[in-house]
Amino acid sequence: MKAKQWKWSMYHILVSIFALLMMYPMLWLLMSSFKPSNLVFVTAESLIPDPWVWENYVTGWKGIGGQSFFIFIKNSLVLVVLSTIGVVVSSAMIAFGFARLRFRGKAFWFTIMMLTLMLPHEVVMIPQYILFAKLGWLSSIKPIVIPNYFGNAFFIFLLVQFIRTLPAELDEAATIDGCGKIKLFYRIIVPLIAPALATVAIFSFYWRWEDLLGPVLYLNKPSSYPVSMALKMFLDSQTVSNWGAMFAMSVVSLLPVLTVFFIFQRYIVEGISTSGLKG
Repeated sequence: MKAKQWKWSMYHILVSIFALLMMYPMLWLLMSSFKPSNLVFVTAESLIPDPWVWENYVTGWKGIGGQSFFIFIKNSLVLVVLSTIGVVVSSAMIAFGFARLRFRGKAFWFTIMMLTLMLPHEVVMIPQYILFAKLGWLSSIKPIVIPNYFGNAFFIFLLVQFIRTLPAELDEAATIDGCGKIKLFYRIIVPLIAPALATVAIFSFYWRWEDLLGPVLYLNKPSSYPVSMALKMFLDSQTVSNWGAMFAMSVVSLLPVLTVFFIFQRYIVEGISTSGLKG
């Protein structure tokens, strides 16, 4: 028993140490948000602010570029919600086709889709920009949102693996009961792949919330900027950067992400772990 207790204690001590190391950047960010901007990096080795500057949050919330930070959060939420709905619905439908339907060239098209995962975004960035420019979509959220309604290769692969774990007998039973392919999808498959769909939604939320390249390329009005662009605006290479306000609003912008993570973290584990199994 003593050996067991010693191992148990050592395990938790080591895990706690590693957890503190992983959390240190977050703790540094939080503490730096209460420091004067001119002392953030001068006193970087010290976590405790001296003096405490609570006005960083007030200044940051007032915003920049004539817009309050509430506007930037609202813009981010609009982008995230529209993009997430599009990528979840489209990826689920495409994954159902690859996993359950039979059609000519299925293996070929699935291979082509998987190959797109290996393409660096820089390869397609310029052609996409030219295409969206010809469509007249620049200076709007269309180039950021609409491509999500055509699926995402990584999410499609994740959902295909999940659907393949479901017994094929369910399809046969539903077909005998008179279900067509559409009813089979939304009445049988969708409820059973809910954990994987939740995982897709969570990852899409994270990736879109932190995306900076898309807004930099396609948005040019401060009134339409998301949080990622707003934080960048606090840094000015020509004048003094407001580090205190930027760190303060960085903390605020993390709250939705942390909230989503702690509420839905079990779906992330369940969705990914089950997708790796074979039925």
